[in-house]
Amino acid sequence: MEQSINSFLQHLIVEKGFSRNTSEAYRNDLGQFYQFFQDHNKTEVNGSSPWPLVNLELLNKYISDLRGKKGYRDTTTARKVAALKSFFGFLTESGTVTEDPTQSLSSPRVGRSLPKALSQDEVARLLDTASRSGSNEGRRDAAILELLYATGLRVGELVSLDMQNVDLNDSYIRCWGKGSKERIVYMYPKALAEIKSYLHKSRPGLLGTQKSQTALFINHRGQRLTRQWVWNILKSYGEKAHLPQRITPHTLRHSFATHLLQNGASLRHVQELLGHSSISTTQVYTHLTDGYLHREYEKSHPRA
Repeated sequence: MEQSINSFLQHLIVEKGFSRNTSEAYRNDLGQFYQFFQDHNKTEVNGSSPWPLVNLELLNKYISDLRGKKGYRDTTTARKVAALKSFFGFLTESGTVTEDPTQSLSSPRVGRSLPKALSQDEVARLLDTASRSGSNEGRRDAAILELLYATGLRVGELVSLDMQNVDLNDSYIRCWGKGSKERIVYMYPKALAEIKSYLHKSRPGLLGTQKSQTALFINHRGQRLTRQWVWNILKSYGEKAHLPQRITPHTLRHSFATHLLQNGASLRHVQELLGHSSISTTQVYTHLTDGYLHREYEKSHPRA
């Protein structure tokens, strides 16, 4: 079992360009199904590959278990079904199974959820709240929030940044997104100023004895920040700014894209800045601007 899944995950990373995080999500989904298979399979495996024993009946029972007993939402169930379809497609191509049992497997229909973005005033309130602290951690947090809104970075891209990835002279950062795709993201002057303040006034104090640390953003022990740490930072400042919704790193990414489109940026430009491989992924943001465009129409058209 483990060998087949490992081969599949390696295929996703090497040939499909998937990230390690996505690969681990697939591993968890497939491991969960394998546990279900073990609990419900009545046929002796005897050391051979168990996958040819999987049939449509068992798969449908698994989906019913996910949606009923475990109470997963349709979006989560659909993701787990997609992982199974991809895995058994791989097994069929490699000859491990002769027929793909997921071929006629139905998945919950889910609509594409629209990202929740802050208003420009709410972003300003959040960033102003972060900039008021004069501590080492406070200056670091202000730099993180400004950078997220300035660039639309994913949280994984943010915590992976090293010192050498930052160009303070030309105001840009070099990062690596999904599939290890490299891109350049630019900073507006306020974000650049916060980064410089953090680097000159705070990072040396946070480093302590960890002088060889290459990470751009570090904690009070001089260690690279984790994704969870950044999530907690955003949650804390969202509460301090009395924002009505829960703030995550993706909230600022969504706000970054939405505000660019609202202010005249092209969809292709936003696609490149976000690091989306397909324009269809970026198009979800056009729905977010519909209400804004309607208000602008009513305000601008002489007969509206």
